[in-house]
Amino acid sequence: MHIDRGAPIALFLFPHQDDEFGVFFQIEKERKLGRRICCVYVTDGSTTADPMCRNAESKAVLQQLGVDPADIWFTGQQLQIADGALHAHVERLAEWMDEFINSHPEIVSCYVPAWEGGHPDHDLLYAITVLLPALRDRLDMVRQFALYHGQECFGPFFRVLSPIPVNGPVERQAVGWRTRMRYVRLCLAYPSQWRSWVGLFPFVCLRYLYDGAQQLQRVDSSVLSTPPHSGSLYYERRAFLDWPTLSDAVKRVKRRFTDVPGASPNICSE
Repeated sequence: MHIDRGAPIALFLFPHQDDEFGVFFQIEKERKLGRRICCVYVTDGSTTADPMCRNAESKAVLQQLGVDPADIWFTGQQLQIADGALHAHVERLAEWMDEFINSHPEIVSCYVPAWEGGHPDHDLLYAITVLLPALRDRLDMVRQFALYHGQECFGPFFRVLSPIPVNGPVERQAVGWRTRMRYVRLCLAYPSQWRSWVGLFPFVCLRYLYDGAQQLQRVDSSVLSTPPHSGSLYYERRAFLDWPTLSDAVKRVKRRFTDVPGASPNICSE
């Protein structure tokens, strides 16, 4: 596998190991465009399994998609950010990401989980990404991808790979049947996460069978002042975190970058 180290970079930001399942197609598309794929995991993934095991699983999947292991960063372990605890470390991660993006001017595209209320780490990574000074004038190159959320669902039920309409028009890219089946098989490559995938896998399969498209949306910092959707958020129903705590973490990131020269006024509005 030849990787051009000087090629334009497509940056993929993931809260946890296995979140790459939401952009299998996009990773391969960027590789076909000749771009260098850089993947960053921002928490250690320790809540559900040994982090080293999870790292190895995601590395193996990404290599099958053409990603160079040297371009996979497990930053959450480096910064000691526990899975589910990103709200306590948003400033630390924001500073690391801002420095990383500033030091890689070759970045031409960036992908981040959607603002959708599924997992607090997902929403917080979205918020940090759209608030970074390094990206404030470059949000046109950033796209969000849905993983799961509980809009219009009750109890433990959720929707998978379903963009929330309020996040704007969906950019759809068709995925062929053979490729869809390959991606379904890749979803079985996370044995340490079998408990999570018992719930996820049937719905991911149905999504690939009945739709099978890669769906992306643009990003917008103005959404951060209100919950991703009306009603209870999925992570609130699961007692992972409540909206006031998450909102406070977002405000801390805003305050951290309020005095950055050139910041857009609406970025720091409440």
